Amino acid sequence: GALKAVTSSIPIVFVGHADPVETGHVASLARPGGNITGMAVLQTELGPKGLELLHAVVPSATRVAVLWHQGTPSAVPGLKALEGPARTLGLKMQPVGARSAGELESAFATMVKAGAEAALVFNTVPFNNARGRIVELAGAHRLPTMYQGRLFIEAGGLMSYYPKHEDFWRRSAAYADKILRGAKPADLPVEQPTKFELIINLKTAKALGLTI
Repeated sequence: GALKAVTSSIPIVFVGHADPVETGHVASLARPGGNITGMAVLQTELGPKGLELLHAVVPSATRVAVLWHQGTPSAVPGLKALEGPARTLGLKMQPVGARSAGELESAFATMVKAGAEAALVFNTVPFNNARGRIVELAGAHRLPTMYQGRLFIEAGGLMSYYPKHEDFWRRSAAYADKILRGAKPADLPVEQPTKFELIINLKTAKALGLTI
């Protein structure tokens, strides 16, 4: 958003954008229409799938907290996209926002106080940077948690459903190559990943008393 405000002519390639259309960064996925294009991982599609997988692993949990970052534009449509799937699965959603790492402890306390039995964490740079603390708090409160990214599982998180980061960089490099050869971002459709990873930390699952 900040880059778009600065220039409407210099080509910009984004990596793993969670909702480029809703935020107004592109006109549409097929026809970006401006100076911006790249790889998109739509939070509106990723969240429901993660919720479904979390429910499959912890079917007894009927109240699921969703940790979202209030400064990330894709979070609000991402939350709305969970409403229908949650009703279908018979789940009650509990959105809990946090703006900084300093608010994480109170966010998890709020989840537990309201009776959350599992949690879903939306992907955003501030949460990625604070992943160690998030995983630690989820473990301390014994909340089975679905993350969006392998890094959370390497830090000890329970499970993740997300594309490989390497694929983002590879495809983004291809965009840059095309643009350097004369292509216009407006004419390069936004791509979405075709491969996703479901990763489960069995050590964490055992600690939570879950059988995978």
